[in-house]
Amino acid sequence: MNNKRVLLVDDDEVVREVLRALLTKNGYQVDTAVNGKEALAKAGGGFFDHIITDLSMPVMGGLDLLRALKEMDTDAIRTVISGKTEFSSVSQAFKLGASDFIAKPFQSDQEILLTLHQAEEKGQLQKDNVRLQKELEDNYVFSNIVARSRSMTAIFKTITKIADYKTTVLITGESGTGKELIARAIHYNSIRKSSPLVDVNCGGIPENLLESEMFGYVKGAFTDANRTKKGLFEEADGGTLFLDEIGDMPMPLQVKLLRALQEEEIRPLGYGQSIKVDVRIIAATAKKLRDQVRDKQFRDDLFYRINVLAIDVPPLRERQEDIPLLVDYFMKKYNQRLGLAITGIDKTCLHKLIHYSWPGNVRELENVIERGMALAEGDVLTVKNLPGELFQGGVSSGIDMASAGFSIKQNRVIMERQLIAKALEETGGNRTHAAGLLEISIPALLYKMKEFDFS
Repeated sequence: MNNKRVLLVDDDEVVREVLRALLTKNGYQVDTAVNGKEALAKAGGGFFDHIITDLSMPVMGGLDLLRALKEMDTDAIRTVISGKTEFSSVSQAFKLGASDFIAKPFQSDQEILLTLHQAEEKGQLQKDNVRLQKELEDNYVFSNIVARSRSMTAIFKTITKIADYKTTVLITGESGTGKELIARAIHYNSIRKSSPLVDVNCGGIPENLLESEMFGYVKGAFTDANRTKKGLFEEADGGTLFLDEIGDMPMPLQVKLLRALQEEEIRPLGYGQSIKVDVRIIAATAKKLRDQVRDKQFRDDLFYRINVLAIDVPPLRERQEDIPLLVDYFMKKYNQRLGLAITGIDKTCLHKLIHYSWPGNVRELENVIERGMALAEGDVLTVKNLPGELFQGGVSSGIDMASAGFSIKQNRVIMERQLIAKALEETGGNRTHAAGLLEISIPALLYKMKEFDFS
């Protein structure tokens, strides 16, 4: 069963019934229309993968229907069937968006099925080419996530284990830590890698548009719905839907998302039926969802539904050993992109980068490296190439006399935070073992972690 939806348009009842029986037998869901006018109404109010139309019909013929469908900008594949094979009519049909032509009387059932199958393959290939042109600008493969810290290595192992499962994944971490890269690594190392990865920023789309973007709508569903449009769930069918910043999703939409996840089906706005979808969900957020659940800002049932496999991406300040690798990676990247020949970075400059707190995480580090390389006068990055404000704000992850001065109080706070970060790193996040290394009680460690805002 392929579940493809077909609209069959022909004024000949015998042809309609013969084709309906053939297509239904081979797994297609078939609706029919007796002329172009009826077909246009159905195309505007439903979702069809194929529209098969005769050319010569009363009220509205096939060419007028094709012309109207082209203006409607439907995604449906259009195939023409006709007993008239005048070159001008066939040629015009192709210009109006028809993908193939089948002459009546049909030679065999296989001729119909093969034509539809070839049209599907051609349409999918065109979609894949467009998608790959965008996705392959960057090589989103597992090895391009640059890290060697124990915490990130553990994440890589987790990705390898869970990539092929359909289980929902929740990625948490501060802004700029690389949550989207983790999501892409999961998708492109899974059996779904040849299918679409569709991402949506739940906080970047106005609330009144988010539902229609996610679930789609039919023509006339609301004031500006002048065409039928598939939603992101359908676009991701067979692949992965990445819900970034899910913590910003409005409460009313959370209910509908939960239903979609539980039932594995969606209902576009204005459409009277549900549509089955096969989508793997990966969600990400920089917010603390448990706190939002407690404060009634996020549904607890949705939280438990998406928090099946959790990956917490640590901030850059807690994985200092990754910074030299990232610096080298970004220098190579921007040497190529900007046409530069920066050969290295001096020790003082690298030390500054390693011991800065990086509130903007990896994204901030990349921006700093790009800026420094653009301003560099020689072939080596130095401290003077770094922005002065870089070391004036934020809490350093190491003892930096330049930022903390001679204040014992300030340096004690910095040192405590650094030691806790290193202990957690050393123990893989095990708080009991970390407390033992630090020679403090577990309650004391938990208090300090809360004071220093450890996730």
